[in-house]
Amino acid sequence: MNSALRIFLVAETILFFSTGMLGPIYAVFVEEIGGDILTAGASWSIFMILSGIGLIIAGRAVDKKGNEKPFIIVGYSLEALGFLGYVFVTTPLHLFAVQILLGISAAINYPSREAWFTKFLDKGKFGTQWATWEALYSITAGVASLVGAVIASIYGFKIMFISMFFIALCALVVVTKIPGARK
Repeated sequence: MNSALRIFLVAETILFFSTGMLGPIYAVFVEEIGGDILTAGASWSIFMILSGIGLIIAGRAVDKKGNEKPFIIVGYSLEALGFLGYVFVTTPLHLFAVQILLGISAAINYPSREAWFTKFLDKGKFGTQWATWEALYSITAGVASLVGAVIASIYGFKIMFISMFFIALCALVVVTKIPGARK
């Protein structure tokens, strides 16, 4: 595996960790801010629909620009800001606003990082390298889920969200080291 892919996978693993910390305890947080199952569903729906629509727009922009790195950096930055935004959520409406920001982040981030990753794959190792990325996501998110639950149960959600923010900032620093030009 070439060094560009290694750097990228390190950045992605760090970001996966920050994202994975909230996963299975999201609904508990929604209840803590006065929401219910409908709030959890609506907030997730906002994120998914907005990111889904934005993916098409961002994917076209990535292809037109021809350099994925600026989009990746913006996507990582918005994701970190979204995690910080959770610190200030006290009502379902605040949560919806954060989900909008994270939906925009995902829309920008997903096509740009996947296009970049694809261009830097080693010929003849596509399956192995895509599997490595997906395996890192699954394993990291699994570990992060437990870590996030422990942090939230001992210190509360605010500390967990601040941790997610700083971990995402670390990923942002690492991802700035990837090459920006097409292979």
